[in-house]
Amino acid sequence: MLFSRHLLSYLLIYFLGCGFIFEAQAQDNPPQDSLVSTQIRPVYSVFVPDSVNFAGESVPLHDHEIRERLIRELEFNAYKPYNTLLIMKRAGRWEDSIKTMLREEGVSEDFFYLAIAESNLDEYALSYKKALGFWQFLAPTAKQFGLKITSQIDERKDPIRAGRAACKYFKQAYKKFGNWTCAAASYNRGMAGLNKALTAQKTKNYYDLYLNRETYRYIFRIIALKVIFQNPDKYGFFIKPDEKQKPLTYKEVKVTKTINLTDFASENGISYRVLKLYNPWLDSGDYMFTVTSGKSYIFRIPTESYFYSKAKKSDREETEKNATQD
Repeated sequence: MLFSRHLLSYLLIYFLGCGFIFEAQAQDNPPQDSLVSTQIRPVYSVFVPDSVNFAGESVPLHDHEIRERLIRELEFNAYKPYNTLLIMKRAGRWEDSIKTMLREEGVSEDFFYLAIAESNLDEYALSYKKALGFWQFLAPTAKQFGLKITSQIDERKDPIRAGRAACKYFKQAYKKFGNWTCAAASYNRGMAGLNKALTAQKTKNYYDLYLNRETYRYIFRIIALKVIFQNPDKYGFFIKPDEKQKPLTYKEVKVTKTINLTDFASENGISYRVLKLYNPWLDSGDYMFTVTSGKSYIFRIPTESYFYSKAKKSDREETEKNATQD
């Protein structure tokens, strides 16, 4: 009986040992499919241009620390491809209209990339500090620069109207600091905060400043986005023009009386959803839009035919056909 117990123990130890040996061999010699799945994807250093500027102002890349800060932001944005790809596609909808607005306001087109850094081109982007929209205005600052915020509307969510307000800020800051780079940096830190740092450190140059971490990276994030968007293939982004979001083309309709938004949309051959898409500044959950005596509001109505209802589209096409025949 004792012998039988010892024999069973030896057999158990033997088979367990064999199991460990086979497992070790399997780990040393994984199947071919496993080899393929565990191969390391190569990662390369990013392309860095010989020279870079922001709003026509040169970035001192001969300074190694400045160059390293730019490389960090290039790598950060190039190697989080989903987010950058999404923004590139969104840019198809907004880039032309925002750059046109910037030119009209006498501000460099490079400030388009500041909007990307602020909000990823999301008109509904809301920060933990309650800054809202493409240009991330806080409510008091928005009102200071002429934007309307009421129970019915919030113009911070309108990329163009808020953009014009942002341009007022940029031009004030440029007048104060004498260069666009500091004007842009102050949009993150505030004019008073940036001026305090410039005065204390006895310089007028952003690149000579030692700043808080966020503002320290801010300008380089904007410049990195500019470089990547202007050289997408060098960073592995290949997007066909028809893969980008379409620009919003529209006509403007003046509203001078109280309306039901759903009915107003229907009368213009579109849905309430499309009305909100073209007029993101509409902020009320109530479908009634109240217009007091003497007031008026401009609504954008799309001109793309695929946004119109079939009935309205047919009516319009018939009208156009008759006009052509006449």
